[in-house]
Amino acid sequence: GENKLLFPVEGVPLYRRVLSAYAGVPFARRVVVSRYPPVLSGALACGFAPVFNAGAEEGIAASVRLGAAAMQGLDGALFAVCDQPYLTTESIRRLLNAFMESPHRIHALSWRGERGNPVLFPGDLLGELAGLTGDLGGARVIRRHPERLSLVEAARARELWDIDRREDLLPAAGKDITE
Repeated sequence: GENKLLFPVEGVPLYRRVLSAYAGVPFARRVVVSRYPPVLSGALACGFAPVFNAGAEEGIAASVRLGAAAMQGLDGALFAVCDQPYLTTESIRRLLNAFMESPHRIHALSWRGERGNPVLFPGDLLGELAGLTGDLGGARVIRRHPERLSLVEAARARELWDIDRREDLLPAAGKDITE
């Protein structure tokens, strides 16, 4: 019943925690796609170009299309979600370093072989991402090109946790916060 991206995690709105993890990483372009004005204005304040998503009701593909369009002409684009409050700059840098070593591959953050987010796609796949429809995102493109997928291990399991409800932040949710 509320916008989870505005929910405070350790005193900081969820989306800002995630954006701060990207602050020190050298990306050529930074974009936040959202339908929420507070998120867009906060993204602008954090140095990200805000892109309003008028078609959010369609599902994740609407956001991916807008993000892919904003990244055209780049060697690659990292797609992330803003509900992973424990994502670290260290793991984002690992993804970027893996991409620099193998720029033709799709690089996804993982934990013990399980693919998660964020995912860094090479530039030649941006057209496919821009053509997605419905409520499926980049996973559809990954399934079309499984031979190009490289998993990059996160520093900790909790970096891949996504928060859907307040309860997901509690140790009682069955997650070991130290992992």
